[in-house]
Amino acid sequence: MTNNAETSPRAGTERSTTLDEDPSPGECSTSAAADGVDDRSGNAGLRRTVLASVVGTIAEYYDFFIYGTASALVFNKVFFPDVDPLVGTLAAFSTYAVGFFARPLGGIVWGHVGDRIGRRQTLVFTLLLTGIGTFLVGVMPTYEQIGLWAAVILVVVRLIQGFGVGGEQGGAVLLTAEASPARRRGFFASFVQLGSPVAYLIPTALFAVLQGGMSEELFLSWGWRIPFLLSAIVVVVGLYIRLRVPETEVFRNMKEHSGHRPAPIRTLFRDHRLEVFGGIAVKFVEAAMFPFYTIFLVTYARSQDVDASVVLDAVIIAIVAEIVMIPLWGKLSDRVGRKPVYIGAAALNLVLLIPSFYAVQTGNIAVIALLLIAGLAIGHAGTYAPQASYFPELFPSSARYSGVSVVWQFGAMIASGPFTVVAAALLLAGDGSFGWVAVYVSVLIVISMIALTKMPETAVRRRDGAEYADWSH
Repeated sequence: MTNNAETSPRAGTERSTTLDEDPSPGECSTSAAADGVDDRSGNAGLRRTVLASVVGTIAEYYDFFIYGTASALVFNKVFFPDVDPLVGTLAAFSTYAVGFFARPLGGIVWGHVGDRIGRRQTLVFTLLLTGIGTFLVGVMPTYEQIGLWAAVILVVVRLIQGFGVGGEQGGAVLLTAEASPARRRGFFASFVQLGSPVAYLIPTALFAVLQGGMSEELFLSWGWRIPFLLSAIVVVVGLYIRLRVPETEVFRNMKEHSGHRPAPIRTLFRDHRLEVFGGIAVKFVEAAMFPFYTIFLVTYARSQDVDASVVLDAVIIAIVAEIVMIPLWGKLSDRVGRKPVYIGAAALNLVLLIPSFYAVQTGNIAVIALLLIAGLAIGHAGTYAPQASYFPELFPSSARYSGVSVVWQFGAMIASGPFTVVAAALLLAGDGSFGWVAVYVSVLIVISMIALTKMPETAVRRRDGAEYADWSH
C-alpha cells in the first residue's frame, strides 16, 4: 500500500474541503460551527444527537455483550453440560464468535441502506433486530429440555444479533460525527463509544448481583435469563430516543445534490482501497483487547484456580474508569491527531500484555484492578475513542456508512470474532500456560501499529483545516 498520509484524496473522486470555505446555501454548514459560531439551536440538536447515539449504542451492545458474559459464566453449563468444563467454555465461546461472522454481512447490507435511505432509519431497524434476538435467548429452552437443538437455536439467534449489530456502530458514529463541528469532531463523536463499555458494565453488574443473591441451582435454572429479558426495556428506551432525532444534514444535502451515485461498495473498492484495508487492520488492536481484558482473563483466572468473581469485580472498576477517559482521549485526538493517540495506546497494550497474566495469578483485586484500569481506561480507550471520528473521516459522504461499517465489522470479525475461541484453545493446548496466547495477541497489536504508519492523518487541526475526504456532499 502506498502511503498517502499527508495528501488529499484522489482528484475526481472526492473534494477536500477546508474549514475556511463558506458553504453555499445548499451545503452542510458544519464549517460555521467548526469556526466557533455559537448556535443555540444547533448545540441543542447536537446534544440530542449525541444522546440518541449513545443510548441507542448502549441498547445494541447490551444485547451483544450480555451474550459474552453469559458465555463465560453460564452457557457452558446449561447448553454444553456433558463435556469437560474448559471444553464446554470453548464451545460456548464458539457460539459467541458466530455473531461476529454475521456482522460483516450486516455491515455491507445496512451500510448500503444507510448510504441510500438514511442513517437514522437504518439504526431503528438494527436496534429492533438485535433486541429481538436477545429477548429470544431469554425464553429459549436449554440442553436438558431439547438436547443439542438448544445449541442450534442459540447459533441462529446469535447470527440474527450479529447481522443487526453489523450496521449499528457505523451508523451511530456517523449520526454524531456528521452533526459535529469539524474541529471538535473527535470529542463529540467519542461519546458514542461510551455505549460499548456501559453496555458491557450493565449485564456484568446484573450477573454479579444475580450470582451473589441466588443459589447456583436457581441461577442456572432461571436467574441467568433475567438480563436477557430486560433487554426489552433497554430497546424500547433506545427506540424512543432514536426516533426523536432528525436525519443528518450532511446526508440530506448529499442525497439532494449528488444525483446518480454508484453503489457505495463499488466506490470503496474502486477509489478507497487503502482506507478500507488499512482501516480493517487498524481495528485489530482495539477489537482484540476488549475481549482479552473483559472476557478471556476471566477464563484464565479459572484455569489458575483464581476466583473469577475477583476478576469480574476488577473489570467493573476498570470499565467505570474507561467511561470517564473516552471523551478525554477523543478531545486529545482533536488536538494532537488521531494517529498519535491511537499508536501510543496500541503500544501500551503491547507493554501490558504479559503483566496482565501475572496480575491475574496474584488473585489480588487491587493488583488486577490497577492493571485493568491501565489496560482499559488508557490502552483500550486510547484506541477506541479516536475510531468514532477517524473512520468516518476516511470516506466521502456518499459511501461513508458503508466504509465505516466494512472497516468496523471486518476488523471485528477477524480480530474479535474468533478471539475467545482461539485464545481458549491456545490456553488448552499450552496446558494452562499463557505463552501462545501472548504471541497471538501481540501479532494482532503489531499488525495494527504497522497499518497505522501507512494510514493518513484525518484530524482537521493537523491538516491545516482541510478535511481528508469530502464532507459536504
